Amino acid sequence: MRLRILALMVSALPMMVAVAAPVEDVNAGYGGSYPPSGYGTAGAEGAYAGGGVATPASGQAQLFMQLQQMQDELSRLRGMLEEQQNQIQQMKQENLDRYQDLDRRLSSGGAVGGAGAPVQNAPAAGAPNVAAGAATGAGAAQPPAASNEPADPAKEKLYYDAAFDLIKAKDFDKASQAFSAFLRKYPNSQYAGNAQYWLGEVNLAKGDLQGAGQAFAKVSQVYPNSPKVADSLYKLGDVERRLGNTDRARGIFQQVAAQYPGTSAAQLAQRDLKNLK
Repeated sequence: MRLRILALMVSALPMMVAVAAPVEDVNAGYGGSYPPSGYGTAGAEGAYAGGGVATPASGQAQLFMQLQQMQDELSRLRGMLEEQQNQIQQMKQENLDRYQDLDRRLSSGGAVGGAGAPVQNAPAAGAPNVAAGAATGAGAAQPPAASNEPADPAKEKLYYDAAFDLIKAKDFDKASQAFSAFLRKYPNSQYAGNAQYWLGEVNLAKGDLQGAGQAFAKVSQVYPNSPKVADSLYKLGDVERRLGNTDRARGIFQQVAAQYPGTSAAQLAQRDLKNLK
C-alpha cells in the first residue's frame, strides 16, 4: 500500500514542479520593452522597422507605378491593333466593292454600238471641266496617233471582244496588255473609247491607282464623244478619293453631277459627295 502511494507521488512530481515554476518576465533583461532597441534593423535603411518583415512604402509605390505603366501600354497596343484591324477591314471592303462593281459593269456588256450609234451622256452645255490632268500629273492627253492599220470594224470588234473576254476570265494582266495593244493598233476605232475605259477598270482591279487614274482621264480627254465619259469621270473621282486627293475628288464628282444629270454616274457622284470629309 505504501509502495503504491509512493509511486503515485513520484509520477505526479513533474506536474507539481511545472505548476510551481515561477513566471519569468522575458523582457526584464531588456529594460521592460521588446524587442530591444536596435534589434532587427538593417543598418541605416531600417528594412525591418520594428522587427516585422514589411515591404517599404517606396517599393510599393514603385511597383504600383510599373503595373500602371504596363496597363497603359497594353491599352495603347490594343488601340493600335483595333485601328489596324479596322483599316484592313476597310481595305477588304473596298476591294470587294471594286470587284462587285467590275462584275456589275461586265454583266451590262462591254461592247459599243455601230459607227452610227448616237452619242450618249453628252455633257451639259457650259459645265466646267475639272478632270483634266487629274491623277496624271501632266497636262491634257495627246490625241491618238494615226495608225497604218486600215479600218476594219469586224476585225476591230474581234480584237476588242478578245480583250474583254480576258476581263471576264479575271486575267487582268493579260487584259491590260490586250487593251493597250488594241489602243496602239486601233487608236481611232469606234471601240477605242470603251477600250480606254476598260483599261482603267483593269488597272483599278490590279490595285494600280495611278495607272487607273491616267486611263480614266484619257477617256474624256481623248474620246470626248465616247458613251463611257460619264462613267470614266466618276471612276476618276473615285481614284482621286482613294489616293487621298479629296479636293480633286470633290471637284470631279461635282462635275459629273452637273454635266450628266440623271445618269447612274451622277447618282453615285452625289452619294460620294455626301460621304466626303
